Amino acid sequence: MKTFVVKVAGMDCAEEIAVLRREITTLSEVEDVSFDLLRGTMSVTFDEAHLSTDKILAAVSRTGLSAVPYDAKSEDVVAAGGGRSARAMLTAASGLLVVAGFLVHGAVVGWSAAIGGDENRTMPWLSRAFYVAATLAGAWFVLGKAWLAVKRLRPDMNLLMTVAVVGALLIDEFFEAATVAFLFALSLALEAWSVGRARRAIQSLMQLAPDTACVRGENGVETTVPVADVPLGMTLIVRPGEKIPLDGQVVKGETSVNQAPITGESMPVHKAPGSEVFAGTINHDGAIEIIATKLATDSTLAKIIKLVGDAQSKRSPSEQWVESFARYYTPAVMALAIAVMLLPPLLFDGEWTRWFYEGLVLLVIACPCALVISTPVSIVAALTAAAREGVLIKGGPYIEAPARLRAIAFDKTGTLTRGRPEVRKVISLSGHDERELLEIAAAIESRSQHPLAQAIMRAAQSAGITPRPADDFQSLTGKGATARIDGRDFWLGSHRLLEERGQETPEMHAMLEEFAAGGHSVIVVGEEDHVCGLIAVADALRDESPAALAALRAAGIARLVLLTGDNRPTGEAIGKTAGVDEVKAELLPEDKVAAIEELARQHGHVAMVGDGVNDAPAMARATLGIAMGAMGTDAALETADIALMTDDLSKLAWLVRHSRRTLAVIRQNIFASLAVKGAFVILTLAGHASLWAAIAADMGMSLLVIGNALRLLGSEIEFESEGRRPA
Repeated sequence: MKTFVVKVAGMDCAEEIAVLRREITTLSEVEDVSFDLLRGTMSVTFDEAHLSTDKILAAVSRTGLSAVPYDAKSEDVVAAGGGRSARAMLTAASGLLVVAGFLVHGAVVGWSAAIGGDENRTMPWLSRAFYVAATLAGAWFVLGKAWLAVKRLRPDMNLLMTVAVVGALLIDEFFEAATVAFLFALSLALEAWSVGRARRAIQSLMQLAPDTACVRGENGVETTVPVADVPLGMTLIVRPGEKIPLDGQVVKGETSVNQAPITGESMPVHKAPGSEVFAGTINHDGAIEIIATKLATDSTLAKIIKLVGDAQSKRSPSEQWVESFARYYTPAVMALAIAVMLLPPLLFDGEWTRWFYEGLVLLVIACPCALVISTPVSIVAALTAAAREGVLIKGGPYIEAPARLRAIAFDKTGTLTRGRPEVRKVISLSGHDERELLEIAAAIESRSQHPLAQAIMRAAQSAGITPRPADDFQSLTGKGATARIDGRDFWLGSHRLLEERGQETPEMHAMLEEFAAGGHSVIVVGEEDHVCGLIAVADALRDESPAALAALRAAGIARLVLLTGDNRPTGEAIGKTAGVDEVKAELLPEDKVAAIEELARQHGHVAMVGDGVNDAPAMARATLGIAMGAMGTDAALETADIALMTDDLSKLAWLVRHSRRTLAVIRQNIFASLAVKGAFVILTLAGHASLWAAIAADMGMSLLVIGNALRLLGSEIEFESEGRRPA
């Protein structure tokens, strides 16, 4: 199987995607077809032994659209050029020709006749020519799609418009035919503009990372090379004011970095040796050297661009409903229009011309354009707004899901906590002081990569302690280690090792149990004949965790649960401080899945928030998987439906409110679209509607739903100021 990606000119709404999908899937050799609305691309997976790419391009042409092969590396060069600019020019030409025809008509026979007030005055031939030309210009991009709808016996809004325009010409309503064609073309152009606005937001992401990087070779010479050619492990030089070209780790220098484009953080973040940096972020203060840890195609920025692009092919439940509704709605409307044209003259001796006209009005107002575009534009705007906040949502279904959540489960390490243990307390015994205790522990742990050992080394470094040499080092698997320091034998290890050595006292046992109940891991340091002291280490709770969980409760989340593989005392201590309702500890990955299933049975919609490989199965089982994006593992990020790129739990409550705002906007758009159409249907049946008023109302509705949807790109305050604070 081969995947062929093309860029489609003029692919700006769900209707065009539906037409393309129907046409491409008629090719029996095609296995799958997907669309990226923001990039304007279509991906076709097919059997290359029996189908050529030329046939796929020909199938696209049959829909009235055009396509060229897509090259992601040179997107600005390889484009399905001209489609959008040609549409804009023809729309403008149509509008100018309508004005020209109206001016000639009014100047020659009078203005009342020009606007339909005197039907006995003959329209000048020049006005007719202008109106016909305006009609052709406005309907140029619609005619091919309408013909395809006829051939496929699948009525759509393009066919509705074409029938209405042709019918108006047949009954000598040249002005109204031209006006309908122009206004419909204008509504399509505005729809393309709205999608283009979101498309430009994603393209601006692609421009964040610089094209070149300053690298230092093995000979120490600095050269400028394309970012795509920089291998892993290469040293990069980034000067003040420059953008960081690749994800990497700082090895020299200190600075502050603006990470807002990637993580949404409003303030610059301090970076020092050992700190991670992201491609596309901006170096503020000092020159730094970094080691490239990811290729250009694997950077965090590249993943964001890819995931946001992929998100457009995943339709939300609202989008699926609208598409299904329109599939039955359009044929039903055509049948109703035909009935309006035929039944009154046949059954009630009505005037044929009048009821034919009313049928055309019904076709125009029934066009589902505003309804069809209401949801995808809202979803695109919502996804873009979330990306600005550092919340990466992988598709339409996942922007709606947070609004329905009733329970959220959290992993502990790296999610509610920082994921990095720190020394919390040092207790010296038997005449030793705290500094001496840290010196002994650092000397023994200097060879270990265990997280607890690293915590001791960081504490020693902060105290200005340089580890002394340790001889005869021996690791005691699962218990601790021994070593000789300055000719004396020392040991270091767990509570279990202390018990095995028989050096524990009742007072010491009580102290160790108290630390364990408080969520601390205790490292015991001793010599052959006595215990030197205790070092309590714990993973610190994130500063924002308690407030973030409180905000979730305020947002209506009924149940907050901590799922951890850690021991129960530690889990209970963290859970109590964070403010969860329930703690489930000592869980294996399959136990976390079972816990999520139980929550789902109790509450229906449940989310799992985590960052590790062991969280991935539970995230996959949950209604919604949310990953801590900045420090999370690749497995968690791939499994998750949403990633918090700034690792900020306070974004969860924002996400729930944003999802509810998005659903509210979608419902407003759908209701308003159907209400206006219903009102005009009644006016049409009563004989009080006209073609130009119908298309003006339809275009106005399209503008209204687009404008309402684009409000999602604004701030939360905008919605709350209107008195519609989310429930």
